[in-house]
Amino acid sequence: MIPVTLKHLRYFEALARHGHFGRAAESCAISQPALSFQIKELEEILGAPLVERGARQIRLTGLGEALAKRARLILRSVDELGDLARAAHGPLSGRLRIGVIPTVAPYLLPDLIRQLGAQYPDLDIRPREAITQTLIANLNEGRMDIAVVALPVSETSLHEEPIFDEEFALVRPRADADKPVPSREGLLEMRLLLLEEGHCFRDQALSFCKASRLGTQDLMEGSSLSTLVQMVGAGIGITLIPEMAVRTEMRAADVSVARLPAPRPKRTIGLVWRKSSPMAPQYAQIARHLRQQFDALKTGWRAD
Repeated sequence: MIPVTLKHLRYFEALARHGHFGRAAESCAISQPALSFQIKELEEILGAPLVERGARQIRLTGLGEALAKRARLILRSVDELGDLARAAHGPLSGRLRIGVIPTVAPYLLPDLIRQLGAQYPDLDIRPREAITQTLIANLNEGRMDIAVVALPVSETSLHEEPIFDEEFALVRPRADADKPVPSREGLLEMRLLLLEEGHCFRDQALSFCKASRLGTQDLMEGSSLSTLVQMVGAGIGITLIPEMAVRTEMRAADVSVARLPAPRPKRTIGLVWRKSSPMAPQYAQIARHLRQQFDALKTGWRAD
């Protein structure tokens, strides 16, 4: 009898994750017929179907759902064996899959990659941008090593390491530059532009503004900080952005930026990783290195 192999499990996990043979095959860098053959062979080994094949997508059977969960655990354990071997060699090297939230990635990721590359020349950095919920799921499933997020994430399986705090800035149309900066209560009387649901920065902005008092007609949404700032430049409303985004976004829109009155809203940015990871000491070393570089990074964020 043919045994179940790691190849079978990796291909099936990809299919379960993507829900589509073509996308799963692409993610595994193999042809769709080759992936289909492996899945069919796995079904024959187990003696039961794992997927219901439709014209556009697949659905997992009951056995398929159970196997997908088990496969993720097995594959994560296998990856951690590799991490254990890397950790024994000392300096950080090899693949590093790092996730970054969208309100950080455009402003911090280039510097982060440069610094890590200079500090760890044997590191193969593979970044991915996604919202916090997706990054946490990827970490727990073993498809990501570390992530840069806003803390806390309050996930018992993950270790949180704070790196730096940053304030939020108020973005208004250029014509409002000489007007007094509104208080938090004053913001409630203005049209507030926010990121779409799912972005943690949206929740932080709403929390500061106590915007639960606002009606839905007073809120407008954008897909990115750049979109929000462009909307402000068009005179549609106001928005809040993190300090690290100020320099970049001011160059691209006709807006003014002001500091809010105390107590100013802020957030904590940090690294998170699985507590079970054998690479935890190396990830803590990365966090310490980034913390040491914080002052230089912050200087680069300031507007001219």
